[in-house]
Amino acid sequence: MTIPPTEARNARGTGLDLLETPALVELLVAEQRGAVEAVLGATEGIARAVERIAERLARGGTLHYVGAGSSGRIAVLDAAEMPPTFGTPRELVRAHVAGGMAAFERAIEGAEDDAQAGDATMRANVQPGDAVIGISASGGAAFVAAAIERARELGAYTVALTSVAGSPLARAAENPIVIATGSELLTGSTRLKAGTAQKVALNAISTAVMVRLGKVYDNLMVDVVASNRKLRARALRLVQEIAGVDDATARDLLEQAGGRVKLAIVMARKGVDAAGAQGLLDRHGGALRALI
Repeated sequence: MTIPPTEARNARGTGLDLLETPALVELLVAEQRGAVEAVLGATEGIARAVERIAERLARGGTLHYVGAGSSGRIAVLDAAEMPPTFGTPRELVRAHVAGGMAAFERAIEGAEDDAQAGDATMRANVQPGDAVIGISASGGAAFVAAAIERARELGAYTVALTSVAGSPLARAAENPIVIATGSELLTGSTRLKAGTAQKVALNAISTAVMVRLGKVYDNLMVDVVASNRKLRARALRLVQEIAGVDDATARDLLEQAGGRVKLAIVMARKGVDAAGAQGLLDRHGGALRALI
């Protein structure tokens, strides 16, 4: 019987339970290096996905993540970070997990094998102008593969993130990104190296897409939502630095701008009020770089 690489025994993990704790921890951490290397090896496919996804979102589309088990939980984490980091509406990046959101906290028996549920989830949520990323280490989760098949039929741009070439998920997607992480130290536990690779890849995809959508100026989070003390302080520093104003002026600008960093910066740099600054941003697709 042929098993996928993600289920194979890793020789480096032989005798794992016999190791002293420092050696055990060192081995587990060191093995993660392979995850980053594997993602770097998939740079071309990831870049292609970023460009196509950004095009879809710029035209009003939605980015959907689809996953099961650990992959689904990683997808939820990445999607949840988009609104506070980049000021996006919650519906711009959405995560769909086999078994529903209850599966975020506990395993839902048989959920990843439910192809009909994956198909139905896409029928209910995906439009032709959207982009969908299916995430499965083995590429064999029926929920995810069926979702990608249906999303592609609906006209969405489809991406697969998997560790196994030629898997059902890889075959289903328009852009299969194979992150070859290989076997795990703890045999079959893809929440380890494969999971790390998925997190790194999603970080890269979502962040690069937001850069392409003008949500970043230089390497600064100018669309940050100042929802707590730390972020309010960051917003203040951003306005001071980019607009070139003192603390008091930055505070006043942010108050007039309703806490929106980009708006406050444009007000200062262009000498306009909040409405005028918003109009300028709207005419330039929200991109601060085009204005200053």
